Amino acid sequence: MIRECYDIGGMHCAACSGAVERVTRRLPGVRSSSVNLVTGRMVIEYDEARTTPEMIIEKVGKAGFSAVRSGSETPREAEAEGAGKLIAMLCLAGGDLAMSVCMMLGVQIPMIWQVLIGFCLTTPVLVLGRHFFAGGFRALASRAPNMDSLVALSAGASWLYSVAVSAGMLLGVLEAQPLYYESAAMVIALVSLGKHLEARSTRRTKDAVRKLRALAPDNALRVEGAEVREIRTSEIKAGDIVLVRTGMSVPADGCVTDGRGHVNESMLTGESMPVSKAAGDEVVAGSVVVDGALYVRAEKVGSDTMFARIVKYVEDAQGEKAPIARLADKVASVFVPVVICIAVLAAAIWLISGQTLAFALNIFTSVLVIACPCAMGLATPTAIIVGTGLGASSGILIRSAAALEMTHAIRTVVFDKTGTLTTGSPEVTDVLPAEDVPREHVVALAAGLEVCTSHPLGDAVCRYADAHQIALPKVRAYQDIPGKGLSGETENGAQILVGSVALMAESHVGTGAFQREIERLEDESKTVVCIAEGGRVIGILGIADALREDAHEAVRALHEMGIRTVMITGDGSRAAAVIAHQAGLDAYRAGVLPTQKADMIREFQKDGEKVMMVGDGINDSPALAGADIGCAVGSGSDIAVDSAQIVLIGNRLGDVPRAIRLSRQTMKKIKQNLFWAFCYNSLGIPLAAGVFYPAFGWLLVPMVCAAAMCLSSLFVVTNALSLKRYKL
Repeated sequence: MIRECYDIGGMHCAACSGAVERVTRRLPGVRSSSVNLVTGRMVIEYDEARTTPEMIIEKVGKAGFSAVRSGSETPREAEAEGAGKLIAMLCLAGGDLAMSVCMMLGVQIPMIWQVLIGFCLTTPVLVLGRHFFAGGFRALASRAPNMDSLVALSAGASWLYSVAVSAGMLLGVLEAQPLYYESAAMVIALVSLGKHLEARSTRRTKDAVRKLRALAPDNALRVEGAEVREIRTSEIKAGDIVLVRTGMSVPADGCVTDGRGHVNESMLTGESMPVSKAAGDEVVAGSVVVDGALYVRAEKVGSDTMFARIVKYVEDAQGEKAPIARLADKVASVFVPVVICIAVLAAAIWLISGQTLAFALNIFTSVLVIACPCAMGLATPTAIIVGTGLGASSGILIRSAAALEMTHAIRTVVFDKTGTLTTGSPEVTDVLPAEDVPREHVVALAAGLEVCTSHPLGDAVCRYADAHQIALPKVRAYQDIPGKGLSGETENGAQILVGSVALMAESHVGTGAFQREIERLEDESKTVVCIAEGGRVIGILGIADALREDAHEAVRALHEMGIRTVMITGDGSRAAAVIAHQAGLDAYRAGVLPTQKADMIREFQKDGEKVMMVGDGINDSPALAGADIGCAVGSGSDIAVDSAQIVLIGNRLGDVPRAIRLSRQTMKKIKQNLFWAFCYNSLGIPLAAGVFYPAFGWLLVPMVCAAAMCLSSLFVVTNALSLKRYKL
């Protein structure tokens, strides 16, 4: 089985996308076919031994649409009328309408001029809009009627009736009768105008992907010895050194080897402030150097970069259908045939009741035009595209439409501890010197010894000294005492010990003066490091894997949303309890093996709750995959990121509640759109059919129905676009 994408041209409504799905699913060996109306994209999975791309393209063509492989050089069929053609149709139809209005106001126009002007102005409009008839009748022939079919039937019936009556009046067979040339012309012109405006609006829903793509530079500066040569970005290979100057985009993921500057990563991480970069720092493709210049060693290029993966994930999510869209698809699949039957039945009833053929034709045309299921088809995909785009621009990468929909139902969020709730690396949290010793001296002695080792605790001490700009003394006679600490001497010969309480006891150095502080730090599950000089403990350090700065705020935000928070970790109960208390979690599970994390997720799901798992490590992958929604911290492993449906590119826990809020707001827009679409048709069809005419005298004309149909589609798209203004 292979999975391919095709660009579909000529679709206008949910019935169109449904028709393409039905005809392609009938092909032998096709497992699934999904069409997104807004993106015009079909994702099809099929057995290449039984079906070929040529068969797919031919089948779609027979249904009245065009299909080309995504990425093909073949130009995609335009879905909106060209500006010139549209203006011509509106001018011609406007002339028709003007004559009709003049007659309604009492202006006497000879019958021969009515016929000639109406025919000469309307016929070119139908010729310019011939794609409605070609596609519409082809869809009818294939038993998959769509919006084009409704427009073709309504405009064609009005035009044929008017031509027949015109011929009868000119030949003297019929007396003066009302003509419907302007109805045929205005239906074609207004629907074309609506499609043009709708296409412009729906293109705005895809702004996020276009902005992301615009970040990818076409060219880069590769350093070749003493020279700098401009090359295509696609020519960069892993290991190349590239120069990125002020205003340029980084062309590949890599590491800064030289230079200094600030980099704007906002389109990738959502972080608005530029980040300082220097030698040793990592940079990602698509970020922009706002000042300075950086020499970057390329490590990941082309489709392997985080930027390329983000663009692909967003495009895949926008091309998918959310489960809620199936409701609209089911309705649309039978909607157009039912509307045609209603139009015929309504016209027949009015004829039987004694109304004229002209009146019945007005009813028939009005029902066909007002009932187009465009709004129904646009309701879900427009909101999904805007929602995923808003998430991507905020550093929240949602990898599927189903994930965006499911997230709104989350009731329990399960966090991993190390690297997720905590920073993942030990940090000095407490510096407690003796009363007569400066704290800087305590840190300096500890860092002076620890700089000689690569132990994580030693790295934490050295980072602390560097961050506080504490100068390190020269230490000699360095000795590593495995599992306990380090020893050495200062330049003046004083003995130094840095290590555990056990090392102090073995060396006969008393820690009684710090016993209370040592017990407190141990109760907080912190590692205690003692610093002794000349046989006396001059201070202690508390080191812990610190809670992320935004962890408590993220948990608080989830509680405000009515969501339960739980932590699962392989650490001991004491360490887990400390972190759970600091973060404000509802519960925790300690001593959980990596293989047991997925079992724990299933335990929560047994109660019927929708569970989100937030993690970052390889050992979190089974739990991420097993949860209803897996959410990976962006700085985590590639395996964790690939196992998750949501990726927090900005590496912020605060994005967890933001992702849930985004999903809830998107679902709110989808439900509003679907409610509007169903209510519009539920009210519009009876009104157009003349149900209220006997009691209230309410009757619609086709041109008003065409305008109402277009406005309903624009309302749905505009409502979805309003999501872009939502503050996460």
